[in-house]
Amino acid sequence: MTINCKGNLIDLSTPKIMGILNITPDSFFSESRAVNEPEILKKTEKLLNEGVDFLDIGGYSSRPDAKEVPEAEELKRVIPAIELIIKEFPETLISVDTFRSKVATKSIEAGAALINDISAGNIDENMMETIARYQVPYIMMHMRGTPQTMKSQTHYDNLAQDILYYFSKKINKARDIGINDLITDPGFGFSKTINQNYELFQNLELFKNLELPFLVGISRKSMIYKKLGLSPESSLNATTVLNTLALSKGASILRVHDVKEAVECVKIYTEAG
Repeated sequence: MTINCKGNLIDLSTPKIMGILNITPDSFFSESRAVNEPEILKKTEKLLNEGVDFLDIGGYSSRPDAKEVPEAEELKRVIPAIELIIKEFPETLISVDTFRSKVATKSIEAGAALINDISAGNIDENMMETIARYQVPYIMMHMRGTPQTMKSQTHYDNLAQDILYYFSKKINKARDIGINDLITDPGFGFSKTINQNYELFQNLELFKNLELPFLVGISRKSMIYKKLGLSPESSLNATTVLNTLALSKGASILRVHDVKEAVECVKIYTEAG
């Protein structure tokens, strides 16, 4: 349960927190956005002070029906942010949320330590080869289609088993080309209805059978706020409940907007567990 990040072995037997920093104007939760240098530095410092383990930077909003972002624009958003953060906070372990191999390449060369791919190599066939070449940890998420089409691809014969089979194929391919550090992400909110998200959550323990660490990203998502008739802004309490349950089911990483609360969640769960 360790991953190698820039020469440092990170032990995931104690759950870790991945904080979200969106270099986008249209991510669904406005408080996660930072679109200029002062905002990026201010938010980064806040997340680091709150105890974040990984900082997940994204330049392409993957919310349902999100607009397509050209590769050049994604690079323009992400690479200067990485360089800025590494310059001011050189020990930061940056994850880059991208499905494009060129963005992954440029990000790693700029100082990123992990790649977080919502398509697990489905959108860009060169992604896994890129990861193998640079030997950074690779987060593979389950999604069908693209952010623009995923809402129409929600039919499963057996939801949990279909997703586990998907990952078994992805893991075999990744191992065959020499990727060492793998993390899976069931992909809550991607190609799944609200009810399917909860069905998946109820079966989350099954992902331990893959014998890899897995990440859970449910922070302030529609499966929470639509179920409760709330908004993303008012969904922190319910997010904390699901984060706690995810830890009890074996999650190794929580990807969150609210780092302080998630860090406290892990501390109390670890003490009481």
